Amino acid sequence: MAEEMTPGQVPPSSKNPLLTILMIVNIVAMSTVAYFQWRFMDMEAKRPDLTALLKESNSSTASSEAAGEQKTTEVVKKENLLPLDNFTVNLAQGDGPRRYVRLDAVLKMSDDAKTAEFEARKPQIRDTIISILNTKRPEDLLKKEGKSYLKEEIKASINSFLVDGRVEDIYYISFQIN
Repeated sequence: MAEEMTPGQVPPSSKNPLLTILMIVNIVAMSTVAYFQWRFMDMEAKRPDLTALLKESNSSTASSEAAGEQKTTEVVKKENLLPLDNFTVNLAQGDGPRRYVRLDAVLKMSDDAKTAEFEARKPQIRDTIISILNTKRPEDLLKKEGKSYLKEEIKASINSFLVDGRVEDIYYISFQIN
């Protein structure tokens, strides 16, 4: 029959060893997570402030310039930047609706490049870029690698017909795919 419990006696269902083991594992896991979170927050608190690093960096570059050392950062002259007009080009037809790209870019030319040649070859440069963009699918251009590959492809194509100077880099001002 039914056993009667005395006031200090624990019911048999709470004597399950599996439940006790699970509670101990849970306490150990939560303690481990709390410890690593505390370590991470302590490490973040010891990290120097970004504004202090920038001020220190600026003061060290000013002192190094005064000492006559060369700067390692690249200086781009405004004469070397040649803007292209805005492009709106149909992309290669894939499955689905017609897609197009709107692109606004600036060419960074080498120091020996002549603006007169750039102006004379501007229609050829635009035609080359349009032809390259017409062969691309939206999936090709949506990824960062695709945009980088497009830059390299445009640079190589333009440099193949330039006589004086060459294109060193291409900067996208706007890049939109619809």
